Amino acid sequence: MISAVQQAWEACDKTDTAFVLVCSVFCWPIIPAVGLGYSGYSTRRSGLASFIPSILSIGCCSIQWYLIGYSLAYGQGSGVIGDLKYAFHRGVLAEPVSTIPAILFSEFQLIFCATVCAIAVGGSCERGRLLPLIPFIFLWATFIYCPLAHMVWSETGFLGSMGCLDFAGGTPVHICSGATATALSLYLSYPRFRSRKSAIRTPSHLALHRPHNSMCQVLAMIIIWGSWLAFDAGTTLSLNFKSVMALCVTNLCASAGAMTWACITYYESGKWSLDSTFMGAIAGLVLITPSAGFIDLTTSFFFGIAGAFICRQALRFKFTDFARRIRWVDNGDTFATHCVGGFVGTIATGLFARKEVAAYDGATVIDGGVFFDGNVKQLGIQILEALVGFTWSFVGSYILIALVDCIPGLEVLAVDDDVIAGMDASQMDESLYEAQWASEADYHPFAKGSLILE
Repeated sequence: MISAVQQAWEACDKTDTAFVLVCSVFCWPIIPAVGLGYSGYSTRRSGLASFIPSILSIGCCSIQWYLIGYSLAYGQGSGVIGDLKYAFHRGVLAEPVSTIPAILFSEFQLIFCATVCAIAVGGSCERGRLLPLIPFIFLWATFIYCPLAHMVWSETGFLGSMGCLDFAGGTPVHICSGATATALSLYLSYPRFRSRKSAIRTPSHLALHRPHNSMCQVLAMIIIWGSWLAFDAGTTLSLNFKSVMALCVTNLCASAGAMTWACITYYESGKWSLDSTFMGAIAGLVLITPSAGFIDLTTSFFFGIAGAFICRQALRFKFTDFARRIRWVDNGDTFATHCVGGFVGTIATGLFARKEVAAYDGATVIDGGVFFDGNVKQLGIQILEALVGFTWSFVGSYILIALVDCIPGLEVLAVDDDVIAGMDASQMDESLYEAQWASEADYHPFAKGSLILE
């Protein structure tokens, strides 16, 4: 007798299932790669402590997603948040979602959640303690990411019902992560509760510094770029021409962004820069995320160029004297790339989306955007989506980190001595560099007094 689970499995398309399974495997490394990027951008004494939040994001988000996250994001519920029908993944097994098993769909969407979280918590690097991030991540996934994903992508979400176009996360991924990172950073500059009242904590602007480890940036760029191709291709949830097109426009947009930013830097300085190339690629990847399933190659090429110019201009703000006076700290340039780029990409999708491209999967029907299909209304919907996403993420994240800061022992700002010494020593007692530990300077592999047999 065939079980219900087996019957549901037989109803799934095996080619589509294998495709999304492979995409999931290739997407997962993007989460620790984000931490690797933050590690490279930090000082050498905070390199490991800047990496570990990405691992905390994987662990905490996976547990939260299993308990209630998937249900809140993709349950029926209201227009803002899902119900608890799938809490503890009850009934989430082999029944098809589209043409793949529900459990695989859940896992693929979990990687989105953890990736956004890893980008977002980078706002606390070099100043924020690690322990408070654990409750914050759980609360953030529950009250910020899941409702936003539900609004945009769920069948009952009010933004999705209005017809917003967000292929792979211009708002739930980039605006959300950029706004959250900015909220964390600003709270660390202006804490309201226990961190503010502490006599050994002095909220301050971090002195600007260059990335300390270019190899971390190299590895992060390689992994993130490759994983993003799998993200956008896999978002179709089936193997079709739209999957292929999404991958191709993603790569072209990233390439255009990388080359544009790198060439501008070379024009200004006469030097080639890995950092500029990396940031340009990220800018291109951010802009293409909401539109990868709706635009053609030529449009994606110009998206990459525009993204590099706009995000580079946004990045200049952190180098101003005004930014220093207001204690503006943009760790990993998250605001300039993810938040600003997410806004631009989301709005540009409303301008340049094409119903012809959206239909490459043989099923998607949209009204298109302003320039190619004359759908002016789409621009207003996209602007509303971006504003809702930013407000929800920034205000909500600021409230959540403030609540965590109220709890004794969970003060979010590190003490002055720890910030000065570096977060590796204070938060982890481990380091990427042996030279940090003076006790091992005279280490000998044979203990004192041991016998060596000849």
